[in-house]
Amino acid sequence: MSLQELESAVRQLPADELAAFARWFEEYAADAWDRRIEEDIRAGRLDDLGRRVDADFEAGRCKPL
Repeated sequence: MSLQELESAVRQLPADELAAFARWFEEYAADAWDRRIEEDIRAGRLDDLGRRVDADFEAGRCKPL
């Protein structure tokens, strides 16, 4: 199925099915994001960022949220 076909199918969904699809897709996208972050952590892609954050915290360059 092409992206255009998928977009067309989504546009044709009744409101209740569109809401269910939106909930499903939000969860799907969140899970995909989590998997990507976990992969980046395992691969060490965030190690440098973590060191910089730790250094900023230790140097007092952080603000309370």
